[in-house]
Amino acid sequence: MSAMTERLPRATQIPVFTDLEKAVINRLQHGLPLVPHPYAAVAEELGISEQILLDTIRKLLDEGVFTRVGPMFNAGEMGGGLTLAAMRVPEADFDRVADLVNAFDEVAHNYRREHELNMWFVLATETGAGVAGVIEQIESHTGYPVYNMPKEEEFHVRLHFPV
Repeated sequence: MSAMTERLPRATQIPVFTDLEKAVINRLQHGLPLVPHPYAAVAEELGISEQILLDTIRKLLDEGVFTRVGPMFNAGEMGGGLTLAAMRVPEADFDRVADLVNAFDEVAHNYRREHELNMWFVLATETGAGVAGVIEQIESHTGYPVYNMPKEEEFHVRLHFPV
């Protein structure tokens, strides 16, 4: 999976959503049902056709309201490796490094932060031992150290942003 580096301007305008877009955004924050046709099931809940739902999702993706729509897997539970990583990247080299980091299939959720460690991303690998190898490759490709911060304890916060 690839990731996008989030780069929002300081004064971001609040978008204006249609009632349908609000309903879709609010509903999808609670996940998709585990059924053979999840989008059809959500569309039925919302009282719209599956095609209208898919078109609305595509529009929200195209406009950058959604950055991705898809499953989230707990790599650790599946025998894989998962870690939070950060880098200190000079501003002049940030875009080049972001492109290199994002090219790794194991990288997700790559974000710019206003901090000394200004690039943060999640690594998910097929095996627990795979994390170290990907970190080593990223360091080799970018020329910058990667700070590995594996989780010590997991907290599940059902955070939603109703619109």
